[in-house]
Amino acid sequence: MRTLYDVQMLLKRFGVYVYVGKRLWDIELMQIELKSLNEEGLVSDEVYIPAALVLRQEHRIEEEKERRTKLEND
Repeated sequence: MRTLYDVQMLLKRFGVYVYVGKRLWDIELMQIELKSLNEEGLVSDEVYIPAALVLRQEHRIEEEKERRTKLEND
């Protein structure tokens, strides 16, 4: 599991399609869905942990983009 796309494809295998309209919110919802799948035993820890790390990294990247955009607009 290396990219956000990989995580999206994992969720898709379980019928989970996420599109809220804002990338940061999409990532947050994917984190919730992934955690639920893990808690229900549908996704093993070996799959969950790398996917969760990808989502955490992508979330940080998006937050940084938003901070830079806000600073540029001020």
